[in-house]
Amino acid sequence: METKINKKVIGVILAYKHAQFLEDLYKTLPFDILDSVFISNDESGDGIEKIADKLGIPCFSHTRMGYGGNMKFGMKKAIEMGADYIVEIHGDGQFDVDFIRPAIEKIKKDNCGLVLGTRFFDKLQPIKDGMPLIKYVANRSLTFIENIILGTWLGEFHTGARVYSKEAIQAVDLTYTSNAPLFGFEIIAQIIFKKFKVGEVPVRSYYNRPHSSMNLKSSAIYAIKTFGTLFSFLCARLGFKTRLFY
Repeated sequence: METKINKKVIGVILAYKHAQFLEDLYKTLPFDILDSVFISNDESGDGIEKIADKLGIPCFSHTRMGYGGNMKFGMKKAIEMGADYIVEIHGDGQFDVDFIRPAIEKIKKDNCGLVLGTRFFDKLQPIKDGMPLIKYVANRSLTFIENIILGTWLGEFHTGARVYSKEAIQAVDLTYTSNAPLFGFEIIAQIIFKKFKVGEVPVRSYYNRPHSSMNLKSSAIYAIKTFGTLFSFLCARLGFKTRLFY
């Protein structure tokens, strides 16, 4: 008789000056799905450690590294804690955590390396939720181009609602990935290059609530840099090793 193996699900709350959001976020987390959760704190300096201690959430603070560096720190810590699946949770609560339950179900059922919470299952929902039009157009345009080059048909690549499998994270080399927001796209491309399945579930994102996000200049720089990642991906597919893909 086959023995059912329970896989451990750990949530990583990415924090950078998110102390004001922590209590409300904590109340919404599905602890029947999450085996544990901790904070990866990117040198916030906002006293989040005290709030975490009051709530009983482990908080690991480190020197400022940026989104990518913070997520890599959180991934490493989660795997050290025995995670089989790692849930990325943004500390400002912009992404509705209701995506976690179906994402965990999908990553287990379909044996995915990554499941993305996608805002565009209903194409107009992000606009209804307050997404600025310029970000909406940029996201749709980038996603269209990225799907063509990566050979996928995903609803979006630029979401902070994600669940990773340990196997996918350990199969890619994060050494040369960015510590900046570009990391979020690089790791998706790496996981696709390694031929893991990437699944999607719907997620809502609320722009009319207080939250943190990239400004227009940072968003433009990020968008330009994604084309460098795509070029590197294409080179690797043609047989030329690159730092991100080999």
